[in-house]
Amino acid sequence: MDKNNIPKIEKELKKKTKMVALVAPSFITDFDYPSILTQLKKLGFDKSVELTFGAKMVNREYHKQLKNSKKLLIASTCPGIVETIKLRYPKYVKNLAKIDSPMIATGKICRKIYPKHKTVFLSPCDYKKLEAQKSKHIDYVIDYEQLGELFKKHKIKKSKDKKLFDKFYNDYTKIYPLEGGLAKTAHLKGIIRKDEIKSISGIKKVMKFLDNPDPKIRFLDVLFCVGGCIGGPKTTKKLTIAQKKKKVLSYLEKSKKEDIPKGKKGTLEKAKGIKFTY
Repeated sequence: MDKNNIPKIEKELKKKTKMVALVAPSFITDFDYPSILTQLKKLGFDKSVELTFGAKMVNREYHKQLKNSKKLLIASTCPGIVETIKLRYPKYVKNLAKIDSPMIATGKICRKIYPKHKTVFLSPCDYKKLEAQKSKHIDYVIDYEQLGELFKKHKIKKSKDKKLFDKFYNDYTKIYPLEGGLAKTAHLKGIIRKDEIKSISGIKKVMKFLDNPDPKIRFLDVLFCVGGCIGGPKTTKKLTIAQKKKKVLSYLEKSKKEDIPKGKKGTLEKAKGIKFTY
């Protein structure tokens, strides 16, 4: 796995290749909003989109599968979880949801909307680099540490501009990087009881559950890092998990008050004809 895509990204930037940045809402742990959008533009990215609409499309698939099946379904949004189950718990591979992660889902949507652009995912961890390598929908992944290095190297400072993401706004799925974010936003009320859902973050706790599972659980919403993606190894070490969670929730509340033009919102029409399962 090539963990350092900076040379490749810089080569593309030098060639003025059209690129779209796929931004996970966990970015708020390390970067300011909306400053990051202007900074990405100055760095050379033509477009910037957030994964929240892709997450919404992924949620629709989880809702559908949980509604139509009674067997245990394990969330597959986190590649760290997927790889751990394949390696340590092969008997649960059949229970992994065959549903795209928000990164892959957004990559597919961007291939449709921006067919001439390279797709670049901004990541809180290295596992996403591994996931991207196995997909034709993501061209490059750079983590938050590397993005910070790029901003510093090219002397791109914080901005007070009020730039917006180019497309695919969706507010409520901004909590996706938090423990239980998927379960809380997939509109599962009425199709599965609360006591049939288990949300766990931190691989040690996940493995502890898998070693001694509760038979009544039908949906396991699990993430590899403690706290969720906000606890990713490539996120800032200067803040506690509680402080990072607070930033995500504050970002969500701020987004609810934003006046987003209709054309920039994520609509089902944008994803028409795209399959988000495999």
